[in-house]
Amino acid sequence: MKNIEEKLKKIKLLAMDFDGVLTDNKVFIDEDGKEMVICDRSDSLGIKMLRKEKKDVGIIVISKETSKVVKARCEKLHIEHLTGIDDKLEALKGIIEQKKLKFENVAYIGNDVNDIECIQNSGIGVAVADSANKVLEVADIVTTKKGGHGAVREFCDMLLHLNSSNPTTYKI
Repeated sequence: MKNIEEKLKKIKLLAMDFDGVLTDNKVFIDEDGKEMVICDRSDSLGIKMLRKEKKDVGIIVISKETSKVVKARCEKLHIEHLTGIDDKLEALKGIIEQKKLKFENVAYIGNDVNDIECIQNSGIGVAVADSANKVLEVADIVTTKKGGHGAVREFCDMLLHLNSSNPTTYKI
């Protein structure tokens, strides 16, 4: 646990997938082809609190999807976002270089096999509770909450309470 806490202290960038992390991985499509997803407001609040309390931690979404839903939600939350990304690790490398960081400064939250390389290469690799088995096997931290049901908030709370005199309990 001490090792994880030391790694958490180095985090300067929270990168994450969108579908299955900020959503429950389901998509609703109406008769006109318009896509809709369900997001958890506790995740939104966790992001807002993280941005307010830890101004030195950036937040970005890296998604394979090109859906307008990803863009709309990220813009509402004031989150930097990249969409239509086939090679998430290359995209993450570019972001790290641009921000003059190292992989050890990154926490990456994912849920499926196309997130594995980012999870493995980041300082802290996080899998949401309902991730694919291969993702669960490689993650440093597995949230107790499922994607789209407060998993991002759970991780934000870990970062927020790390140096607090009254830290919350979390499972690793």
